[in-house]
Amino acid sequence: MQRNVMVPAWAGALAGLVSGGVALGIAQLAAGLVGPATFPVVAVGDAAVDLTPAPLKDFAIRTFGENDKAVLIGGVLVVLAAVAALIGVLARRRLAYGFAGLAAFGVVGLLAVLTRPDAGPLDAVPTVIGVAVGCWALSWLVRRASGGPIPANVPDAAFAPAATLPAPAATVGAPAAGPVSGDGRPEDEPVVERPAVMRAGDGLRAFDRRRLITGAVGGVAVAGAAALLGRQFGGRQAVDAARVGVALPKPATPAKPLPAGTDLGIRGLSPFVTPNSDFYRVDTALVVPQVDPNAWSLRIHGLVDRPVELTYADLLKMPLTEADVTLTCVSNEVGGPYAGNARWLGVRMADVLRQAGLRSNADMLLSTSADGFTCGTPADVVMDGRDALFAVAMNGEVLPVDHGFPVRQVVPGLYGYVSATKWVVDIKVTRFDADEAYWTPRGWSEKGPIKTQSRIDVPGYGDSLQAGRTTIAGVAWAQHTGVDAVEVRVDRGEWRQAKLAAVPGPDTWRQWSIDWDATTGEHTLEVRATDAHGRTQTDQLAPPAPNGATGWHTVTVQVR
Repeated sequence: MQRNVMVPAWAGALAGLVSGGVALGIAQLAAGLVGPATFPVVAVGDAAVDLTPAPLKDFAIRTFGENDKAVLIGGVLVVLAAVAALIGVLARRRLAYGFAGLAAFGVVGLLAVLTRPDAGPLDAVPTVIGVAVGCWALSWLVRRASGGPIPANVPDAAFAPAATLPAPAATVGAPAAGPVSGDGRPEDEPVVERPAVMRAGDGLRAFDRRRLITGAVGGVAVAGAAALLGRQFGGRQAVDAARVGVALPKPATPAKPLPAGTDLGIRGLSPFVTPNSDFYRVDTALVVPQVDPNAWSLRIHGLVDRPVELTYADLLKMPLTEADVTLTCVSNEVGGPYAGNARWLGVRMADVLRQAGLRSNADMLLSTSADGFTCGTPADVVMDGRDALFAVAMNGEVLPVDHGFPVRQVVPGLYGYVSATKWVVDIKVTRFDADEAYWTPRGWSEKGPIKTQSRIDVPGYGDSLQAGRTTIAGVAWAQHTGVDAVEVRVDRGEWRQAKLAAVPGPDTWRQWSIDWDATTGEHTLEVRATDAHGRTQTDQLAPPAPNGATGWHTVTVQVR
């Protein structure tokens, strides 16, 4: 029978952590070759997003903003690390326990990977390889720390506590006294061979801390290198290179030049055009899809006379339209940051749909993203003449990967969850009574027309101001209707009309400002907007679900 040296609990935990890291690194490397979505951590995270109740998702967006996905992935990794450490502690007693724990994690990962909408048998490979290598790493580290197996011919007494070992029998005829040797034994006393005394559970070789640490460092290096290679193979670099190589055609219908006075130039006020790097991002993609434009295609099918499939090259050859459009997320709280304005370039969706020939009974466009997300857009809105686009560019440059490269939808007047599909690859022309999009069964409305909103950008909530003349400024939006007036009041006094900036049309937000003679003390500032149809924002507070927040944005400031 073979026995292993008993490895301390902390060493087992370290071995488990490193083995888990190696498993994930190898899995990510394999996922880089098979497909980024097959990485089990991402698959588990995606499953968590899909299963999370809508109120909890709202909380995550409110609390963490655009970092909600990073927080989710971080949470998954923390849980994995804790369980991996526990697996290592168990494995130090019996490796089979560790193998069973890693296998259980593999089953969870496989279920998450293989239940994705577009999953295939090959998608299981990263998880299987990761678990197998993780098991090998765990076995190697535990054996390395224990100095290897103990020979079978070691007597059981060698593993007994010292207190339980019998004292050696006295030698017959030995003198009772006499000269004493250096070790305290009488010089003429015969030497008695004692068994090797060890602590319970110890083997012939002591626990080897150095061998474990060096092995763990090597495992971390392997995990890091594998993860790095996996990210490179995942396609980001190739897609970035393909994106840089795109030559954008000139628009057949360019946007009108911005009128004078579009941007008031007030410090702290949101600029009229939101830079791409600052444009908000709210979507369900934990890992941004890497879509090769040369392999991309858009399929139009369903309730149409002639199904259509377009390549990226086909789309760029069509007449392109340029338009200034503000996008807004339905998750935006009153006064929230999830709104941005950009100049988009793309093919009018109506032109493509006319090629396919929409049937008269169709009322919904069910669009699908490369990552499987779906949204349902009212067909009549897209066909009513507004600048609804299959966009290929944003603010004069090829669409950024994070914002939907190679192609995304942009539809003025609708919240993004029913209109702004990124990485769009499929449009099913259907009916609302026949199909549901991603958010509808999760408690959100089928249709999402944008509600008129206004926001105070300066001063910010809780700011401390100097008494005297100061400027209150912000933005307001009522996409595809237009903002006609903005009013501000202080401490529930009289409403005063704000100055409005110029706008190129009804599809963008509008800057506003007003001067205020601030007096010492605490003050409450409120804003409301009125759209071009004469409808003023309601003061009734409502949360984002199910179809957009309402209420007046309120800011409290201190004046000294």
